[in-house]
Amino acid sequence: MHGGALAGWLLMALCAVSAASCLLRARTGTPQERGTARSEALMGLGMAAMALPAAVLTPPEWAWAVYAVVFGAASLRALRPARRGSHHLHHLVGSLAMVYMAVAMAPGAGGAGGHAGHGAAAGGAGGIPLLTGALLVYFALYVLRSAGHLIPAGTAVASFAGGSAEGVVRGGASGAAGGAAGGRAELTRACRLTMGIAMFAMLLTL
Repeated sequence: MHGGALAGWLLMALCAVSAASCLLRARTGTPQERGTARSEALMGLGMAAMALPAAVLTPPEWAWAVYAVVFGAASLRALRPARRGSHHLHHLVGSLAMVYMAVAMAPGAGGAGGHAGHGAAAGGAGGIPLLTGALLVYFALYVLRSAGHLIPAGTAVASFAGGSAEGVVRGGASGAAGGAAGGRAELTRACRLTMGIAMFAMLLTL
């Protein structure tokens, strides 16, 4: 993030790809899964817009108010689902973090304003150091936890070695269906991991 426009472009690309993946997931699944995917897509698109280098587009002053209102509404919407599970609670924290960053990056906040990709280089830093630090710790732990879930726990090679041919055929049939579901779940976790890393990087600029 502090490296200039290149870091901003990379971050914007990661967030945009993650948002596109979430939009694709929003086409299938249960109503709750589709709603979650749409919320994550909104988060990714908002982060991509914030990371856009200022050399390409300098947002008008009212844009930061729009960010705050949009993600403030998303936070209110996430309040009730946050009681049902840790991921919903994480989405609430992410939405509130977006509101916080929008306020901190707005012109006049701490003497600095601008995109996440160049806010640190513009002079002063916005935000409250203690709150920024707490969010950094939270997203760092989230990234580490999510990365750990993506590491394969093991394979079934050993069980196949002593199995019969019929067991292999049955295993292959059930494995095909399970593999599709598993691949979708891994893609979802990878998308969330990417946005967690991006959020951490953007908070570093405050």
